[in-house]
Amino acid sequence: MHILFLTHYFPPESNAPAVRTFENVKRWVKWGHRVTVVTCVPNHPDGVVYPGYSNRLSQWDRSGDIRVLRVATVLSANAGLFRRTASHVSFFLSAILLCGRVKDVDVVISTSPQFFCGMSGYFVSRLKGCAWVLEIRDLWPAAIKALGAVKRPALIAFLEKLEGFLYRRADHTIALTRSFKRHIVERGAGEASVSVVTNGADLERFQVMAREDSARDGLKLDAKFVISYIGTLGMAHGLETVLSAAELLQSEKDIAFLLMGNGAERGRLLEKKKARSLQNVLILPPRPMREVPGFIAASDACMVLLKKHEIFRTVIPSKIFEAMAMARPIVLGVGGEAGEIVHRARCGILIDPEDHRRLAEAVLRLSRDPGLCARLGKNGRDYVVEHFDREKLAGGYLSVIEKVWKNKSVPAGPGSNCHVVEKGAL
Repeated sequence: MHILFLTHYFPPESNAPAVRTFENVKRWVKWGHRVTVVTCVPNHPDGVVYPGYSNRLSQWDRSGDIRVLRVATVLSANAGLFRRTASHVSFFLSAILLCGRVKDVDVVISTSPQFFCGMSGYFVSRLKGCAWVLEIRDLWPAAIKALGAVKRPALIAFLEKLEGFLYRRADHTIALTRSFKRHIVERGAGEASVSVVTNGADLERFQVMAREDSARDGLKLDAKFVISYIGTLGMAHGLETVLSAAELLQSEKDIAFLLMGNGAERGRLLEKKKARSLQNVLILPPRPMREVPGFIAASDACMVLLKKHEIFRTVIPSKIFEAMAMARPIVLGVGGEAGEIVHRARCGILIDPEDHRRLAEAVLRLSRDPGLCARLGKNGRDYVVEHFDREKLAGGYLSVIEKVWKNKSVPAGPGSNCHVVEKGAL
């Protein structure tokens, strides 16, 4: 089977969408399938092309045994609605116009967000005359509406109609959570045409490691209790909560908060840290994907946070699984399915989103109880091995694709006969 995968992000970019796609497709290739990825030149999150690449009309690349076709796009930093939209639309057009360079395709997969990347799969699959699988990693436009990024009712209504059209036209839809599946079915997709395949952890890359003192020494963290947030510093994450919690704990000289990543809020967080004279907060730029396990290992505990909004109860941040895999306890400021996972795994402390006082209390409790940290960490590792092993999840995902390919003659959308596969469901 030859799979054509359309994605706005791909390694060497190291954000969650790039990692999820790479971790899945590398396994499909290992298991004997051909995969071609159509993506941009690497430029996330600053909109600056990585060394060794250029933003040409199209260029072939390889990532191991994965063929990669990189197409030209409008470059944009991960901030600013107009230019980001231009970037997304330009990828949509480039993917459609240049997909002819990829021959003999059996299944097209497109991942959303970005919204226009997801939509490109509809047109590319029609041009190729093959099945189309739509992957939904976040609910757009619901998420951008919740963040206030788009406020015009007419535009939101148009995007919602377009969203429903895509759900009905896809031969099959892969949702990352059960909440996403319910939303997609409510928008018109058939129950049997939507499968749930969650994120997970690569258990070879994210292994249990002793506290990484070399990274700590380089950051002058010495013997401090380090609690980290590693990922996008974006509008959705409510990371000012961390600064407020750190302000409450300034007298605790053995505790340090580490934020590592980039995003629309990074500059504002740096300014607020300076304005509050927070000596117990360290904000670092993002590191390459290969270095992330070392920084988790340098942490005593990890934070996973989102803003307090109903839409974020539907998501399961992938960083949960990486912390669990490395046996680090989690302080979770997310409700819904993410909270269910941490509760059932008994691997962390749950707090209300954006509650800086509860965050400070949780950090203080963990810093004073190494035995609790060890128990929570072990529980998380055991649970992720059983339920969220990326290898097993990639196999479940592939089985869905194979059924869609074999049932290509079945009408798309609500009439699909594909079986539901709910890998990792609770």
